[in-house]
Amino acid sequence: MRISTVVSIVVVSFAFLMANGCVPAQKYKDLQTQNRVQQDRIAQLEAEANTARLQLDQLRQQLAEAQSRGGTELDALKQQVAALEQAIEQKNQLIAQLQGKLLRGGQALPAELNSMLSDLAAQYPDLIEYDPNSGIVKFKSDLLFTPGSDKVDPQAAQGLKALVKILNSEEGANYDAIVAGHTDDLRISRPETKAAHPTNWHLSAHRAISVVNTLIEFGVTPERLSERGFSEYRPLAPNAPNKKGNVKNRRVEIYIVSKGM
Repeated sequence: MRISTVVSIVVVSFAFLMANGCVPAQKYKDLQTQNRVQQDRIAQLEAEANTARLQLDQLRQQLAEAQSRGGTELDALKQQVAALEQAIEQKNQLIAQLQGKLLRGGQALPAELNSMLSDLAAQYPDLIEYDPNSGIVKFKSDLLFTPGSDKVDPQAAQGLKALVKILNSEEGANYDAIVAGHTDDLRISRPETKAAHPTNWHLSAHRAISVVNTLIEFGVTPERLSERGFSEYRPLAPNAPNKKGNVKNRRVEIYIVSKGM
């Protein structure tokens, strides 16, 4: 989801509430200001992360050249690569946290709902991760889907079924879910896969749609759900050089957001 779209949704929602007398004018202005500050911060972090990724590519190239000729600067280059990879990962984590807060109008999830989602991740540790700071439930694509497809694995679907129980509980009833598909930077090459998913854009979106359909099948009403596909362009961690990808980046994220966002 583009940040400008997120902010527009948040601002329009509060404008509607203010027009109906639900939000005082000063509070609405304060929320507008808060959203703009968050949007600017996210945009700055994304620009910094993109610049760092370009620098990382250059460093990796330098490292590969040094390794081929046996240069003395190998250790220094390896340290620089590791430090830059860590910095990129930290920026990506902060971006996710800010995006989650923006989608919830700056409000944290209730403690009871946070606890239920944390317990869900503990119940399925190999499949699910949960970040209470961002309100994001993360499913690992390598386990959620059959290889090279958008078909949800029947065993992994039990994790989605457990999430539906939380979303339909008293604690989760006032929240919706935005499903976002992500891939690594590996290009789709197998003909049978490419026929169904020509690019990583298609695969990420198709997988998000499959998760949405599974959530509906298990009992979430459609109006509470939406989907996005980000392809390879929102990596959590640097992909390995020469298009070798990274398992951390193959994922489906489910944002738990305020109703109507």
